[in-house]
Amino acid sequence: MGGEARTDVCFLGVEGGGTRTVALLADRRGRIISRLESGSLNLKLSSDAAVLHRLREIKRGLAPRPTSLALCLAGCRTTADHFRARALAEQVWPGVPAYVGSDTDSALAAAFGAHDSGIVIISGTGSCVYGRNGSQVARAGGWGHLLGDHGSGYWIAMTGLRAAIREYDRHGRVSLRLGRALRRLCLNSPDELVDWIQRAGKDAVAALATDMLEGDAGLMLQAASFLAQDCHAVAQKLGLEKPRIALTGGVLRHHRKLAILVGNRIHTMLPGAKIVHVPSESAIGALKLAGLATPRSMLTLHRGPSSMPVTEIRNPRTMGLDKRSVSQLIDSMLHEEARVIPALWKNKPAIEGAVNRIVRAFKRGGRLFYVGAGTSGRLGVLDASECPPTFSTDPEMVQAIIAGGATALHAAVEGAEDNREAGVEAVGMRGVGKRDVVIGIAASGSTPFVLGALDEAKRLGAETFLLCFSPPPSTAHTPLLFRTGPEVVTGSTRLKAGTATKLVLNMLTTIPMIRLGKVVSNLMVDVKPTNAKLRARACRIVATLRGGSEDDARRRLVRCGWNVKKALR
Repeated sequence: MGGEARTDVCFLGVEGGGTRTVALLADRRGRIISRLESGSLNLKLSSDAAVLHRLREIKRGLAPRPTSLALCLAGCRTTADHFRARALAEQVWPGVPAYVGSDTDSALAAAFGAHDSGIVIISGTGSCVYGRNGSQVARAGGWGHLLGDHGSGYWIAMTGLRAAIREYDRHGRVSLRLGRALRRLCLNSPDELVDWIQRAGKDAVAALATDMLEGDAGLMLQAASFLAQDCHAVAQKLGLEKPRIALTGGVLRHHRKLAILVGNRIHTMLPGAKIVHVPSESAIGALKLAGLATPRSMLTLHRGPSSMPVTEIRNPRTMGLDKRSVSQLIDSMLHEEARVIPALWKNKPAIEGAVNRIVRAFKRGGRLFYVGAGTSGRLGVLDASECPPTFSTDPEMVQAIIAGGATALHAAVEGAEDNREAGVEAVGMRGVGKRDVVIGIAASGSTPFVLGALDEAKRLGAETFLLCFSPPPSTAHTPLLFRTGPEVVTGSTRLKAGTATKLVLNMLTTIPMIRLGKVVSNLMVDVKPTNAKLRARACRIVATLRGGSEDDARRRLVRCGWNVKKALR
Protein backbone atom coordinates (compact mmCIF):
# COMPACT_ATOMS: atom_id res chain seq x y z
CA MET A 1 0.00 0.00 0.00
CA GLY A 2 1.28 3.50 -0.74
CA GLY A 3 2.51 4.57 2.66
CA GLU A 4 4.69 7.15 0.95
CA ALA A 5 1.56 8.98 -0.26
CA ARG A 6 0.12 9.60 3.20
CA THR A 7 0.65 12.98 4.79
CA ASP A 8 -0.15 12.10 8.45
CA VAL A 9 2.30 13.56 10.95
CA CYS A 10 4.28 10.71 12.50
CA PHE A 11 7.67 10.24 14.10
CA LEU A 12 10.20 7.43 13.70
CA GLY A 13 12.65 6.53 16.44
CA VAL A 14 15.45 4.07 15.72
CA GLU A 15 17.82 2.74 18.39
CA GLY A 16 20.62 0.47 17.22
CA GLY A 17 22.73 -1.46 19.70
CA GLY A 18 25.27 -4.23 19.83
CA THR A 19 22.61 -6.94 20.03
CA ARG A 20 19.46 -5.59 18.40
CA THR A 21 17.85 -2.65 16.67
CA VAL A 22 14.41 -1.37 17.68
CA ALA A 23 12.39 1.01 15.51
CA LEU A 24 9.19 2.69 16.72
CA LEU A 25 6.70 4.69 14.67
CA ALA A 26 4.34 6.99 16.59
CA ASP A 27 1.61 9.48 15.73
CA ARG A 28 1.63 13.17 16.65
CA ARG A 29 0.31 12.35 20.14
CA GLY A 30 3.10 9.89 20.82
CA ARG A 31 0.97 6.78 20.47
CA ILE A 32 3.00 3.93 18.97
CA ILE A 33 1.65 2.89 15.58
CA SER A 34 4.05 0.03 14.96
CA ARG A 35 7.25 -1.55 16.21
CA LEU A 36 9.99 -3.44 14.39
CA GLU A 37 12.91 -5.35 15.90
CA SER A 38 15.91 -6.59 13.94
CA GLY A 39 19.60 -7.41 14.35
CA SER A 40 22.47 -5.36 15.73
CA LEU A 41 23.50 -1.99 14.35
CA ASN A 42 26.75 -0.51 15.65
CA LEU A 43 27.93 2.31 13.41
CA LYS A 44 31.61 1.70 14.17
CA LEU A 45 31.39 -1.99 13.35
CA SER A 46 29.12 -1.74 10.30
CA SER A 47 29.92 -0.85 6.70
CA ASP A 48 27.80 1.71 4.87
CA ALA A 49 26.17 -1.14 2.97
CA ALA A 50 25.24 -2.92 6.22
CA VAL A 51 23.78 0.24 7.75
CA LEU A 52 21.75 0.96 4.61
CA HIS A 53 20.48 -2.63 4.56
CA ARG A 54 19.22 -2.29 8.15
CA LEU A 55 17.63 1.13 7.55
CA ARG A 56 15.89 -0.03 4.37
CA GLU A 57 14.61 -3.03 6.29
CA ILE A 58 13.04 -0.60 8.75
CA LYS A 59 11.60 1.53 5.96
CA ARG A 60 9.94 -1.49 4.37
CA GLY A 61 8.55 -2.68 7.68
CA LEU A 62 7.23 0.62 9.01
CA ALA A 63 4.89 2.84 7.00
CA PRO A 64 3.95 5.63 6.44
CA ARG A 65 6.90 7.89 5.65
CA PRO A 66 7.87 9.73 8.85
CA THR A 67 7.57 13.49 9.26
CA SER A 68 10.84 13.44 11.19
CA LEU A 69 13.07 10.77 12.65
CA ALA A 70 15.79 10.11 15.18
CA LEU A 71 18.64 7.71 14.53
CA CYS A 72 20.40 6.73 17.76
CA LEU A 73 23.12 4.18 17.07
CA ALA A 74 25.80 2.51 19.13
CA GLY A 75 29.20 3.71 17.95
CA CYS A 76 27.87 7.08 16.77
CA ARG A 77 30.23 9.05 18.96
CA THR A 78 32.06 11.78 17.03
CA THR A 79 30.88 14.58 14.76
CA ALA A 80 32.29 12.61 11.83
CA ASP A 81 30.11 9.66 12.92
CA HIS A 82 27.09 11.97 13.05
CA PHE A 83 27.68 13.21 9.51
CA ARG A 84 28.11 9.66 8.24
CA ALA A 85 24.89 8.49 9.90
CA ARG A 86 23.00 11.52 8.63
CA ALA A 87 24.18 10.97 5.08
CA LEU A 88 23.08 7.33 5.20
CA ALA A 89 19.69 8.26 6.66
CA GLU A 90 19.23 10.80 3.88
CA GLN A 91 19.68 8.03 1.31
CA VAL A 92 16.84 6.04 2.85
CA TRP A 93 14.50 8.88 3.87
CA PRO A 94 15.45 11.78 1.55
CA GLY A 95 14.30 15.16 2.74
CA VAL A 96 13.13 13.93 6.17
CA PRO A 97 14.56 16.01 9.06
CA ALA A 98 16.66 13.76 11.27
CA TYR A 99 18.12 13.91 14.75
CA VAL A 100 21.31 11.83 14.80
CA GLY A 101 22.99 10.64 17.98
CA SER A 102 24.11 7.58 19.91
CA ASP A 103 22.15 4.97 21.83
CA THR A 104 23.21 6.83 24.99
CA ASP A 105 21.16 9.83 23.81
CA SER A 106 18.04 7.71 23.41
CA ALA A 107 18.59 6.01 26.78
CA LEU A 108 18.93 9.38 28.52
CA ALA A 109 15.83 10.73 26.77
CA ALA A 110 13.83 7.62 27.70
CA ALA A 111 14.72 8.07 31.36
CA PHE A 112 14.49 11.83 31.77
CA GLY A 113 12.95 13.27 28.61
CA ALA A 114 14.69 15.35 25.99
CA HIS A 115 15.80 18.12 28.37
CA ASP A 116 15.74 17.13 32.08
CA SER A 117 18.89 16.49 34.08
CA GLY A 118 20.01 13.04 35.15
CA ILE A 119 22.50 10.23 34.60
CA VAL A 120 21.92 6.95 32.83
CA ILE A 121 24.08 3.87 33.38
CA ILE A 122 23.95 1.54 30.40
CA SER A 123 25.21 -2.02 30.48
CA GLY A 124 24.28 -4.18 27.53
CA THR A 125 26.60 -5.67 24.94
CA GLY A 126 28.67 -2.51 25.55
CA SER A 127 28.58 -0.04 28.42
CA CYS A 128 28.56 3.69 29.00
CA VAL A 129 27.55 6.26 31.62
CA TYR A 130 26.02 9.42 30.20
CA GLY A 131 24.52 12.43 31.93
CA ARG A 132 23.08 15.89 31.45
CA ASN A 133 22.73 18.95 33.66
CA GLY A 134 20.98 21.71 31.76
CA SER A 135 22.92 22.28 28.55
CA GLN A 136 26.01 20.47 29.86
CA VAL A 137 26.58 16.80 29.04
CA ALA A 138 29.28 14.37 30.16
CA ARG A 139 30.14 10.73 29.65
CA ALA A 140 32.46 8.02 30.89
CA GLY A 141 33.02 4.80 29.01
CA GLY A 142 31.49 3.97 25.66
CA TRP A 143 34.91 3.44 24.08
CA GLY A 144 34.06 0.05 22.60
CA HIS A 145 35.20 -3.44 23.49
CA LEU A 146 38.84 -2.90 22.51
CA LEU A 147 39.44 0.18 24.66
CA GLY A 148 36.90 -0.17 27.43
CA ASP A 149 33.28 -1.26 27.90
CA HIS A 150 34.11 -2.24 31.49
CA GLY A 151 31.06 -3.62 33.24
CA SER A 152 29.37 -4.54 29.95
CA GLY A 153 28.10 -7.94 28.89
CA TYR A 154 31.08 -8.33 26.57
CA TRP A 155 33.56 -7.36 29.29
CA ILE A 156 31.91 -9.65 31.87
CA ALA A 157 31.94 -12.58 29.45
CA MET A 158 35.55 -12.10 28.37
CA THR A 159 36.79 -11.54 31.93
CA GLY A 160 34.99 -14.66 33.10
CA LEU A 161 36.18 -16.77 30.16
CA ARG A 162 39.79 -15.73 30.66
CA ALA A 163 39.62 -16.59 34.35
CA ALA A 164 38.01 -19.94 33.55
CA ILE A 165 40.71 -20.76 31.00
CA ARG A 166 43.46 -19.85 33.50
CA GLU A 167 41.82 -22.13 36.04
CA TYR A 168 41.67 -24.93 33.46
CA ASP A 169 45.38 -24.48 32.64
CA ARG A 170 46.43 -24.56 36.28
CA HIS A 171 44.23 -27.34 37.62
CA GLY A 172 43.38 -29.37 34.52
CA ARG A 173 39.66 -29.41 35.17
CA VAL A 174 36.67 -27.72 33.63
CA SER A 175 35.06 -25.37 36.15
CA LEU A 176 31.31 -24.96 36.50
CA ARG A 177 31.25 -21.68 34.55
CA LEU A 178 33.50 -22.98 31.80
CA GLY A 179 31.29 -26.05 31.53
CA ARG A 180 28.17 -23.88 31.28
CA ALA A 181 29.78 -21.86 28.47
CA LEU A 182 30.78 -24.99 26.54
CA ARG A 183 27.28 -26.42 26.83
CA ARG A 184 25.67 -23.17 25.68
CA LEU A 185 27.98 -23.05 22.65
CA CYS A 186 27.68 -26.80 21.93
CA LEU A 187 31.46 -27.17 22.13
CA ASN A 188 33.09 -30.40 23.21
CA SER A 189 36.34 -29.09 24.72
CA PRO A 190 37.99 -25.84 25.79
CA ASP A 191 40.30 -26.11 22.75
CA GLU A 192 37.32 -25.47 20.50
CA LEU A 193 36.85 -22.08 22.16
CA VAL A 194 39.86 -20.79 20.22
CA ASP A 195 38.13 -21.20 16.86
CA TRP A 196 34.79 -20.00 18.23
CA ILE A 197 36.15 -16.76 19.71
CA GLN A 198 37.82 -15.88 16.40
CA ARG A 199 34.47 -15.98 14.62
CA ALA A 200 32.15 -14.71 17.35
CA GLY A 201 30.66 -11.24 17.22
CA LYS A 202 30.38 -8.93 20.20
CA ASP A 203 26.78 -9.88 20.84
CA ALA A 204 27.54 -13.60 20.79
CA VAL A 205 30.31 -13.14 23.36
CA ALA A 206 28.14 -10.88 25.52
CA ALA A 207 25.45 -13.56 25.60
CA LEU A 208 27.77 -15.58 27.87
CA ALA A 209 27.66 -12.92 30.61
CA THR A 210 24.93 -14.80 32.51
CA ASP A 211 27.02 -17.97 32.67
CA MET A 212 30.08 -16.04 33.82
CA LEU A 213 28.25 -14.07 36.55
CA GLU A 214 26.46 -17.03 38.08
CA GLY A 215 28.21 -17.95 41.31
CA ASP A 216 31.04 -15.43 40.84
CA ALA A 217 30.51 -12.70 43.44
CA GLY A 218 33.95 -11.24 42.76
CA LEU A 219 33.25 -10.68 39.06
CA MET A 220 29.86 -9.17 39.87
CA LEU A 221 31.42 -6.78 42.40
CA GLN A 222 34.13 -5.79 39.93
CA ALA A 223 31.56 -5.03 37.20
CA ALA A 224 29.39 -3.06 39.62
CA SER A 225 32.38 -1.07 40.85
CA PHE A 226 33.41 -0.03 37.34
CA LEU A 227 29.90 1.19 36.52
CA ALA A 228 29.49 3.02 39.83
CA GLN A 229 32.89 4.71 39.57
CA ASP A 230 32.08 5.95 36.06
CA CYS A 231 28.76 7.25 37.35
CA HIS A 232 30.52 9.13 40.15
CA ALA A 233 32.94 10.65 37.63
CA VAL A 234 30.07 11.87 35.43
CA ALA A 235 28.24 13.34 38.42
CA GLN A 236 31.37 15.28 39.37
CA LYS A 237 31.83 16.57 35.82
CA LEU A 238 28.24 17.82 35.81
CA GLY A 239 28.30 19.22 39.35
CA LEU A 240 25.40 16.98 40.42
CA GLU A 241 25.57 16.15 44.13
CA LYS A 242 22.21 14.36 44.32
CA PRO A 243 21.55 13.18 40.79
CA ARG A 244 18.72 11.04 39.52
CA ILE A 245 20.28 7.90 38.08
CA ALA A 246 18.64 5.37 35.79
CA LEU A 247 19.94 1.85 35.16
CA THR A 248 19.29 0.36 31.74
CA GLY A 249 20.65 -2.08 29.19
CA GLY A 250 20.14 -5.82 28.83
CA VAL A 251 22.70 -6.84 31.45
CA LEU A 252 21.23 -4.63 34.18
CA ARG A 253 17.66 -5.56 33.23
CA HIS A 254 18.32 -9.30 33.32
CA HIS A 255 20.68 -9.47 36.31
CA ARG A 256 18.80 -8.04 39.27
CA LYS A 257 21.59 -8.83 41.74
CA LEU A 258 24.07 -6.85 39.64
CA ALA A 259 21.67 -3.90 39.40
CA ILE A 260 21.18 -3.91 43.18
CA LEU A 261 24.94 -4.05 43.73
CA VAL A 262 25.48 -1.12 41.32
CA GLY A 263 22.89 0.87 43.26
CA ASN A 264 24.55 0.08 46.59
CA ARG A 265 27.96 1.15 45.28
CA ILE A 266 26.50 4.40 43.94
CA HIS A 267 24.88 5.25 47.28
CA THR A 268 28.28 4.79 48.94
CA MET A 269 29.87 7.33 46.57
CA LEU A 270 26.85 9.62 46.11
CA PRO A 271 24.74 9.36 49.29
CA GLY A 272 22.06 11.73 47.99
CA ALA A 273 21.57 10.00 44.65
CA LYS A 274 18.15 8.66 43.67
CA ILE A 275 18.00 5.48 41.63
CA VAL A 276 15.08 5.56 39.22
CA HIS A 277 13.82 2.99 36.75
CA VAL A 278 13.51 3.62 33.02
CA PRO A 279 9.72 3.44 32.56
CA SER A 280 9.90 1.85 29.12
CA GLU A 281 12.33 0.49 26.56
CA SER A 282 15.00 3.02 25.72
CA ALA A 283 13.94 3.17 22.06
CA ILE A 284 11.12 5.39 23.36
CA GLY A 285 13.85 7.96 23.90
CA ALA A 286 14.61 7.95 20.19
CA LEU A 287 10.96 8.81 19.54
CA LYS A 288 11.20 11.74 21.94
CA LEU A 289 14.31 12.97 20.15
CA ALA A 290 12.60 12.67 16.76
CA GLY A 291 10.49 15.63 17.87
CA LEU A 292 13.67 17.70 18.11
CA ALA A 293 14.57 17.06 14.47
CA THR A 294 14.21 20.65 13.35
CA PRO A 295 16.67 22.61 11.23
CA ARG A 296 17.94 24.31 14.39
CA SER A 297 18.85 21.08 16.15
CA MET A 298 20.32 19.30 13.16
CA LEU A 299 23.97 19.40 12.14
CA THR A 300 24.05 21.42 8.93
CA LEU A 301 26.52 21.75 6.13
CA HIS A 302 27.96 25.25 6.10
CA ARG A 303 28.60 26.13 2.51
CA GLY A 304 30.35 29.44 3.01
CA PRO A 305 29.73 32.64 1.05
CA SER A 306 27.50 32.59 -1.99
CA SER A 307 30.02 34.32 -4.25
CA MET A 308 32.28 32.06 -6.27
CA PRO A 309 35.85 31.81 -4.97
CA VAL A 310 38.59 32.96 -7.34
CA THR A 311 39.91 29.39 -7.32
CA GLU A 312 36.66 28.25 -8.98
CA ILE A 313 36.76 30.81 -11.80
CA ARG A 314 37.86 29.58 -15.23
CA ASN A 315 41.30 30.75 -16.32
CA PRO A 316 41.02 32.47 -19.74
CA ARG A 317 44.69 31.67 -20.48
CA THR A 318 44.18 27.91 -20.21
CA MET A 319 40.93 27.30 -22.04
CA GLY A 320 41.32 24.63 -24.69
CA LEU A 321 43.92 22.60 -22.77
CA ASP A 322 42.63 19.41 -24.35
CA LYS A 323 43.68 20.68 -27.79
CA ARG A 324 47.31 21.54 -26.86
CA SER A 325 50.40 19.39 -27.34
CA VAL A 326 52.47 18.09 -24.43
CA SER A 327 55.10 20.76 -25.07
CA GLN A 328 52.44 23.49 -25.07
CA LEU A 329 50.88 22.12 -21.89
CA ILE A 330 54.25 22.24 -20.10
CA ASP A 331 54.68 25.86 -21.22
CA SER A 332 51.15 26.70 -20.03
CA MET A 333 51.73 25.24 -16.57
CA LEU A 334 55.14 26.86 -16.11
CA HIS A 335 53.82 30.26 -17.20
CA GLU A 336 51.03 29.98 -14.63
CA GLU A 337 53.39 28.81 -11.88
CA ALA A 338 55.61 31.80 -12.63
CA ARG A 339 52.78 34.02 -11.36
CA VAL A 340 53.06 32.55 -7.85
CA ILE A 341 56.25 34.28 -6.64
CA PRO A 342 55.15 37.81 -7.67
CA ALA A 343 51.86 37.23 -5.86
CA LEU A 344 53.74 36.32 -2.67
CA TRP A 345 56.06 39.33 -3.00
CA LYS A 346 53.04 41.65 -3.17
CA ASN A 347 51.91 40.59 0.31
CA LYS A 348 55.29 40.05 1.93
CA PRO A 349 54.26 42.15 5.01
CA ALA A 350 51.57 39.58 5.85
CA ILE A 351 54.13 36.76 5.90
CA GLU A 352 56.50 38.87 7.99
CA GLY A 353 53.77 39.62 10.52
CA ALA A 354 52.87 35.96 10.87
CA VAL A 355 56.52 34.91 11.23
CA ASN A 356 57.11 37.45 14.01
CA ARG A 357 54.08 36.20 15.92
CA ILE A 358 55.21 32.58 15.53
CA VAL A 359 58.70 33.43 16.83
CA ARG A 360 57.14 35.20 19.80
CA ALA A 361 54.88 32.21 20.46
CA PHE A 362 57.79 29.75 20.35
CA LYS A 363 59.84 31.86 22.75
CA ARG A 364 57.03 31.81 25.32
CA GLY A 365 56.53 28.06 25.02
CA GLY A 366 53.67 28.22 22.54
CA ARG A 367 53.00 26.03 19.55
CA LEU A 368 52.14 26.42 15.87
CA PHE A 369 49.13 24.61 14.45
CA TYR A 370 48.16 24.21 10.80
CA VAL A 371 44.53 23.38 10.03
CA GLY A 372 43.40 22.34 6.57
CA ALA A 373 41.35 19.99 4.42
CA GLY A 374 42.34 18.05 1.31
CA THR A 375 45.51 19.32 -0.40
CA SER A 376 45.80 22.19 2.08
CA GLY A 377 45.67 19.83 5.03
CA ARG A 378 48.20 17.44 3.48
CA LEU A 379 50.66 20.27 2.90
CA GLY A 380 50.25 21.31 6.53
CA VAL A 381 50.97 17.75 7.68
CA LEU A 382 54.03 17.61 5.41
CA ASP A 383 55.52 20.82 6.77
CA ALA A 384 54.83 19.94 10.41
CA SER A 385 56.28 16.44 10.05
CA GLU A 386 59.54 17.80 8.62
CA CYS A 387 60.31 20.01 11.63
CA PRO A 388 61.46 17.33 14.13
CA PRO A 389 64.08 15.70 11.84
CA THR A 390 65.29 19.00 10.38
CA PHE A 391 65.42 21.09 13.54
CA SER A 392 65.19 18.53 16.39
CA THR A 393 61.96 20.10 17.58
CA ASP A 394 59.52 18.38 19.87
CA PRO A 395 56.66 16.98 17.73
CA GLU A 396 54.32 19.07 19.90
CA MET A 397 55.92 22.32 18.73
CA VAL A 398 54.51 22.32 15.18
CA GLN A 399 51.36 20.29 14.64
CA ALA A 400 48.91 19.75 11.82
CA ILE A 401 45.18 19.09 11.92
CA ILE A 402 43.60 17.67 8.77
CA ALA A 403 39.88 17.23 8.16
CA GLY A 404 39.06 13.53 8.12
CA GLY A 405 42.15 12.53 10.12
CA ALA A 406 44.90 10.19 8.96
CA THR A 407 42.70 8.59 6.30
CA ALA A 408 42.55 11.94 4.48
CA LEU A 409 46.31 11.84 3.90
CA HIS A 410 45.92 9.26 1.16
CA ALA A 411 42.20 9.27 0.30
CA ALA A 412 39.32 11.70 0.09
CA VAL A 413 37.02 11.64 3.15
CA GLU A 414 33.54 12.57 2.00
CA GLY A 415 32.04 15.59 3.74
CA ALA A 416 35.06 16.11 6.04
CA GLU A 417 35.80 19.67 4.91
CA ASP A 418 32.13 20.67 5.33
CA ASN A 419 32.06 19.61 8.97
CA ARG A 420 32.52 22.82 10.93
CA GLU A 421 31.82 21.12 14.26
CA ALA A 422 34.63 18.62 13.65
CA GLY A 423 37.06 21.54 13.27
CA VAL A 424 35.88 22.99 16.57
CA GLU A 425 36.28 19.61 18.25
CA ALA A 426 39.75 18.99 16.81
CA VAL A 427 41.12 22.28 18.14
CA GLY A 428 39.65 21.64 21.57
CA MET A 429 41.17 18.15 21.71
CA ARG A 430 44.66 19.56 20.98
CA GLY A 431 44.44 21.86 24.00
CA VAL A 432 44.99 25.05 21.98
CA GLY A 433 45.48 28.08 24.21
CA LYS A 434 46.52 31.72 24.41
CA ARG A 435 50.24 31.03 23.85
CA ASP A 436 49.63 29.29 20.52
CA VAL A 437 49.34 30.38 16.88
CA VAL A 438 46.82 28.64 14.62
CA ILE A 439 47.02 29.03 10.85
CA GLY A 440 44.08 27.86 8.81
CA ILE A 441 44.85 26.86 5.21
CA ALA A 442 41.90 27.18 2.83
CA ALA A 443 42.45 28.02 -0.81
CA SER A 444 38.86 29.23 -1.18
CA GLY A 445 38.95 31.08 2.14
CA SER A 446 35.65 29.50 3.17
CA THR A 447 36.25 25.85 4.14
CA PRO A 448 33.85 25.18 7.08
CA PHE A 449 36.18 22.76 8.89
CA VAL A 450 38.97 25.34 8.84
CA LEU A 451 36.80 28.31 9.81
CA GLY A 452 35.24 26.33 12.65
CA ALA A 453 38.70 25.44 13.95
CA LEU A 454 39.91 29.05 13.70
CA ASP A 455 36.82 30.43 15.46
CA GLU A 456 37.32 27.99 18.32
CA ALA A 457 41.07 28.71 18.51
CA LYS A 458 40.38 32.44 18.71
CA ARG A 459 37.78 31.87 21.42
CA LEU A 460 40.44 29.95 23.36
CA GLY A 461 42.83 32.91 23.11
CA ALA A 462 45.18 31.79 20.33
CA GLU A 463 46.38 34.09 17.55
CA THR A 464 44.72 33.06 14.30
CA PHE A 465 45.59 33.49 10.61
CA LEU A 466 43.86 32.35 7.43
CA LEU A 467 46.10 31.43 4.48
CA CYS A 468 43.93 31.73 1.37
CA PHE A 469 43.90 32.59 -2.33
CA SER A 470 40.40 34.02 -2.59
CA PRO A 471 39.04 36.82 -0.33
CA PRO A 472 37.70 35.26 2.91
CA PRO A 473 34.15 35.90 4.13
CA SER A 474 35.45 38.03 7.01
CA THR A 475 38.62 39.37 8.57
CA ALA A 476 37.95 37.71 11.93
CA HIS A 477 41.28 35.93 11.42
CA THR A 478 44.29 37.82 10.09
CA PRO A 479 44.28 37.05 6.37
CA LEU A 480 47.33 35.75 4.56
CA LEU A 481 45.75 36.43 1.17
CA PHE A 482 47.75 35.86 -2.00
CA ARG A 483 46.12 36.54 -5.36
CA THR A 484 47.56 33.78 -7.51
CA GLY A 485 44.49 33.86 -9.75
CA PRO A 486 42.44 31.07 -11.35
CA GLU A 487 44.03 27.66 -11.65
CA VAL A 488 45.32 25.99 -14.83
CA VAL A 489 42.58 23.37 -14.39
CA THR A 490 39.57 25.10 -12.88
CA GLY A 491 39.28 24.42 -9.15
CA SER A 492 42.41 22.25 -8.90
CA THR A 493 44.04 24.09 -6.01
CA ARG A 494 46.85 21.54 -5.74
CA LEU A 495 48.43 23.55 -8.60
CA LYS A 496 49.22 27.26 -8.13
CA ALA A 497 47.53 27.53 -4.76
CA GLY A 498 49.34 24.37 -3.66
CA THR A 499 52.69 25.75 -4.81
CA ALA A 500 52.08 29.03 -3.01
CA THR A 501 50.97 27.21 0.13
CA LYS A 502 54.15 25.13 0.20
CA LEU A 503 56.30 28.25 -0.21
CA VAL A 504 54.51 30.14 2.55
CA LEU A 505 54.61 27.22 4.97
CA ASN A 506 58.34 26.83 4.27
CA MET A 507 58.82 30.39 5.47
CA LEU A 508 56.46 30.12 8.45
CA THR A 509 58.56 27.35 10.01
CA THR A 510 62.07 27.80 8.59
CA ILE A 511 62.47 31.48 9.46
CA PRO A 512 61.38 31.07 13.11
CA MET A 513 63.80 28.14 13.45
CA ILE A 514 66.59 30.34 12.13
CA ARG A 515 65.63 33.05 14.63
CA LEU A 516 65.72 30.45 17.42
CA GLY A 517 69.35 29.56 16.64
CA LYS A 518 68.76 26.27 14.89
CA VAL A 519 70.73 27.38 11.83
CA VAL A 520 74.33 28.68 11.75
CA SER A 521 75.23 30.38 8.50
CA ASN A 522 73.07 28.24 6.24
CA LEU A 523 73.73 24.95 8.05
CA MET A 524 71.12 23.08 10.12
CA VAL A 525 72.96 22.58 13.38
CA ASP A 526 69.99 20.90 15.07
CA VAL A 527 69.56 18.16 12.46
CA LYS A 528 68.84 14.65 13.76
CA PRO A 529 71.34 12.28 12.05
CA THR A 530 69.01 9.27 11.92
CA ASN A 531 70.38 7.67 8.73
CA ALA A 532 73.60 7.40 6.72
CA LYS A 533 72.84 10.45 4.57
CA LEU A 534 72.11 12.67 7.57
CA ARG A 535 75.14 11.39 9.49
CA ALA A 536 77.33 12.31 6.51
CA ARG A 537 75.67 15.75 6.49
CA ALA A 538 76.31 16.17 10.21
CA CYS A 539 79.99 15.35 9.66
CA ARG A 540 80.24 17.99 6.94
CA ILE A 541 78.50 20.58 9.13
CA VAL A 542 80.86 20.01 12.08
CA ALA A 543 83.92 19.90 9.83
CA THR A 544 82.91 23.13 8.07
CA LEU A 545 82.11 25.12 11.20
CA ARG A 546 85.12 23.87 13.21
CA GLY A 547 87.56 23.95 10.30
CA GLY A 548 88.69 20.34 10.72
CA SER A 549 88.43 17.10 8.78
CA GLU A 550 85.28 15.02 8.39
CA ASP A 551 87.01 12.09 10.15
CA ASP A 552 87.67 14.29 13.16
CA ALA A 553 84.08 15.53 13.00
CA ARG A 554 82.77 11.97 12.97
CA ARG A 555 84.81 11.07 16.06
CA ARG A 556 83.47 14.12 17.89
CA LEU A 557 79.91 13.31 16.87
CA VAL A 558 80.20 9.71 18.05
CA ARG A 559 81.47 10.92 21.44
CA CYS A 560 78.56 13.38 21.65
CA GLY A 561 75.90 10.86 20.69
CA TRP A 562 75.56 12.44 17.22
CA ASN A 563 74.42 15.75 18.69
CA VAL A 564 75.71 18.37 16.24
CA LYS A 565 75.52 21.32 18.63
CA LYS A 566 77.47 19.47 21.33
CA ALA A 567 80.09 18.44 18.77
CA LEU A 568 80.57 22.11 17.82
CA ARG A 569 81.50 23.19 21.35
